[in-house]
Amino acid sequence: MMRYQTLEHRFVCNVPRELERGVLYVSMDYATAVHSCCCGCGDRVVTPFTPTDWRMTFDGESISLYPSVGNWNQECRSHYLIQQNRVLEAGGWSNSQIDTEVHHDKKAKAAYYSQQRDVQSGFSSTAAGYISSPATEVNARPLPSVWSRFKVWLTR
Repeated sequence: MMRYQTLEHRFVCNVPRELERGVLYVSMDYATAVHSCCCGCGDRVVTPFTPTDWRMTFDGESISLYPSVGNWNQECRSHYLIQQNRVLEAGGWSNSQIDTEVHHDKKAKAAYYSQQRDVQSGFSSTAAGYISSPATEVNARPLPSVWSRFKVWLTR
């Protein structure tokens, strides 16, 4: 059973080093939410917002994260959903289920970032092969990636 049934959300620029239990810290600057594991073990749980990781919705009063939070690399191996600030236990997964999901995540990331590289290099894949995309030929300075911003945030 989850020790914390609800989470209070706090929008912050930088997440504090010491996490208050029962609080979901949301940094839009770093596109990340961080909280202390809801099972009560105290482990730090980081959920980055990217097209291949987590998505957050804020309805003006509460926050939801999708997909579920599976702490497979932590001793507790807790698994839960955060919906409208409520913590809903999702049940444990077998090693086989975890391995399947890790494999699926790796494939999704590889496909997404491969597509992004094609777009950034001025090509998009089509059934006929590669075609040039004039929209990507603008010589603009790229924005820092979520991961580079996240690394900077961790070193503060």
